[in-house]
Amino acid sequence: MTAHLARIDRLNSVVNAIVTLTPDAALEGADAADAALARGDDVGPLHGLPVAHKDLFVTAGLRTTFGSRVFADHVPTETALIVERERRAGAITIGKTNTPEFGAGSQTFNEVFGATRNPYDLTKTCGGSSGGAAVALATGMVPIADGSDLGGSLRNPASFCNVVGLRPTPGRVPSWPDAAPWFPFGVAGPMARTVADVALLFDAIAGPDSRAPLSVGIPAVRCRDALGRNLRDVRVAWSPDLDGLPVEPAVTAVLERQRGTFEALGCLVEDGCPDLSGADTVFTTWRAWAYDVMFGDTLDRHPGMLKDTVVWNIEAGRALSGRDLADAERARAALHDRVRRFMAEYEFLLLPVAQVLPFDIDQPYVTEINGEPLPTYLDWMKSCYQISATCLPAISVPCGHTEAGLPVGLQIVGRPYDELGVLQLAYAFEQATQFWKRRPPVVPSGRDGL
Repeated sequence: MTAHLARIDRLNSVVNAIVTLTPDAALEGADAADAALARGDDVGPLHGLPVAHKDLFVTAGLRTTFGSRVFADHVPTETALIVERERRAGAITIGKTNTPEFGAGSQTFNEVFGATRNPYDLTKTCGGSSGGAAVALATGMVPIADGSDLGGSLRNPASFCNVVGLRPTPGRVPSWPDAAPWFPFGVAGPMARTVADVALLFDAIAGPDSRAPLSVGIPAVRCRDALGRNLRDVRVAWSPDLDGLPVEPAVTAVLERQRGTFEALGCLVEDGCPDLSGADTVFTTWRAWAYDVMFGDTLDRHPGMLKDTVVWNIEAGRALSGRDLADAERARAALHDRVRRFMAEYEFLLLPVAQVLPFDIDQPYVTEINGEPLPTYLDWMKSCYQISATCLPAISVPCGHTEAGLPVGLQIVGRPYDELGVLQLAYAFEQATQFWKRRPPVVPSGRDGL
């Protein structure tokens, strides 16, 4: 714990990843963890590990701002289920990580704490919305972290920061409290520097809870001790642009160098992509609906206090008609059927996490790719949010770096509820490439060894 606090003291002012720090409580927790070991107590799988919680997850007695001026001094009275499970498994809270306001957008900045910088290039964004978590991991300030993902918020920052982020199948990791508990596209999940560490945290947080209706009847599946697998003749579909999305050439170049890695693992790699027509309608319609459910009251109570993209999404939700929702649901049913048929043929789909490289820290969002204008702040994240619309599990795993040293992640998508398979393929790729070992230039060498 002392080593991690020293790393935070050394680096956090440079990258702004951890926005609320609890050093005294963390050291007390470490003392208690030492005492438990000395007594020979049975301990959990995360015993003694420092963990930072995304500032969207409420923590009783510990400030939770949601990245919003409205909640700048908010101290909750309840604790999120994911945090409860981490602590029950032995992890020790060390603080909270930065996020854009209400997690909106894949660029981590807000008016409460400012922007979180990419440790591989301090002039660039770390992505988001679990950007603070990704940077805290990449710089060794924490060994594990939690996050959430609606349109790419676990995967995008993992890609931009050379760490691993797993988006589970909806319901596998229960969410509570939750204003929209039946909404399937927003999920909580684990982040870490390696696939094995993600699996370790995933095992601790997965499994049903009656407070989260989507989780009921979905058992936990232990993954940490089952990562090794023979992948010979496993069919995977390779899609460098998800059937026509604009992707920066530098991203494509990094990913294409690794196609042969999967072939060397024994996989049968074929060009292929499911028909995702309608995914945009499904995701943007139900996302707008959810924004009104979750944040509409806040907008009404505090006009002029929320950022423009959040207001736009709430207003888009309020403008929906019954016909709009019916059209979106018909599109979702058709999408599910097409994707189901595709994934019966291929066990995995491989594609970019992000369509662009980490961009300027002062740019709120990407407005064009390869000269193609993008109409909204969401459009540059289609390579993630179209996968969210399928409700399939997906992971971002380090895939290499550009000549300038910027990380690029590979997205592995699996069959429904097959987080284990996704982790197994990601683990095999990680072991074959070892890209996770390339640390950012801001990380000092030293005896802490983090």
